[in-house]
Amino acid sequence: MLKGLLDQALQWVSVETATQPPDDFYCQTRDVFQARLDTLRILLEREQSFKDIAPLLTAITGEIGNNSFDHNSGNWRDIAGIYFQYDIQGRMIVCADRGQGIRATLQKVRPAIALDEDALRVAFTERISGRAPEKRGNGLKFVRAVVAQQQWHLTLRSGEAEAVVNEQFVIQKSTPSLHGCVVSIHF
Repeated sequence: MLKGLLDQALQWVSVETATQPPDDFYCQTRDVFQARLDTLRILLEREQSFKDIAPLLTAITGEIGNNSFDHNSGNWRDIAGIYFQYDIQGRMIVCADRGQGIRATLQKVRPAIALDEDALRVAFTERISGRAPEKRGNGLKFVRAVVAQQQWHLTLRSGEAEAVVNEQFVIQKSTPSLHGCVVSIHF
């Protein structure tokens, strides 16, 4: 089932013209995402083995999901919102969007970023935001630090690049090219 969660998200982001995902997995607006994120937190807190990690896991998932809304408002390819699904027993969370992708977002403030790999490296290591002149840009640095500290595994794909975060941090070329982003968190 876990591979199915990720495969469904990748399929949704990859197709040229998508249909709206099932309501159980689709958050058209930020408030729907927030409500489902709160449900995830409650479910995690009910499980004794996840109670201590629930706040951190909720925080990084919230950061990723909110980035989709923050950086794609008015720039969705076709379907606004995010795909958000999780399997607590399988220890996996998946978020995906059909937005413009990280490179397009960062090119607004740093036009010289030409490669998706460079965009991911900047997003995870530098204090920069595609929402300039706002002084933001620490979100993915926070996500990276938490994932490494907790020894979880995160994969973020956007464009032709993939960032893998666990005890290490690796950015590599990825195919096929994706419009938007797909993130999986294994905790």
